[in-house]
Amino acid sequence: MIEQEKTKILVVDDSQEVREKLSNILKEMPEVDLIGTAANGMCAIDMISKQKPDLVLLDIIMPQLDGFGVMEYLVEHNIMPEVIVISALTQENFIFRALNLGAKYYIAKPFESENIKNRIRDVISLKKGTTPLNLKQDNRASTSLDEKISSVFISIGIPAHIKGYHFLREAVKMVVENPDSINRITKELYPGIARKFTTSSSKVERAIRHAIEVAWTRGKIENINELFGFKVYGKNDKPTNGEFIALIADKLTLENLAAK
Repeated sequence: MIEQEKTKILVVDDSQEVREKLSNILKEMPEVDLIGTAANGMCAIDMISKQKPDLVLLDIIMPQLDGFGVMEYLVEHNIMPEVIVISALTQENFIFRALNLGAKYYIAKPFESENIKNRIRDVISLKKGTTPLNLKQDNRASTSLDEKISSVFISIGIPAHIKGYHFLREAVKMVVENPDSINRITKELYPGIARKFTTSSSKVERAIRHAIEVAWTRGKIENINELFGFKVYGKNDKPTNGEFIALIADKLTLENLAAK
């Protein structure tokens, strides 16, 4: 049997602690090969040019050359490994700039190990032309609620780099944990999310609306219907924020009950 070729990954971050944490995460993934780490952008460019990684986990704020400079260099010289940005900068203009330069995902620090693994696996799946694992394929008993929600969002086309993704995930979690909160969406749900992310209720509402519209624009409505086993929506049947949150929360709640 021919052994499947591993995905070569380079970690780039000026923090030794972060480099070590990411390295340890990668060592838990048998499908990847950590080829090295770099502490600044200049070192990263040198290692990328010589070792040609398939994927780079890239910080933004670094000495000598920042992450944007690295990506600009890669674009200019037509060197195109996949890039996942991992940064403490969460302003939308930074996120959009990174995505415009070719980043596949933008993950905010502090990050969760499973989120890093899932995004890496998404990139690997997309690169190989296969579909990322969706909720129906994930049968691990230990799967966390966050992972299940992320799997749903991936399968229906909501990208992890937009703010609405994080707000929507938090909303679904809140409704799973307290179903009655969906009836107080403007007085309790949005304000609760806003406090957690230090923003306003109106921005939470708009960002969630945008995330739902992105899913419809990407045309993955059939994945939503497949997820529930019957036709829930057509192309012109765009749900309200509350309807969509309640639908996903009900699905996960029923699955949790069935697993017990």
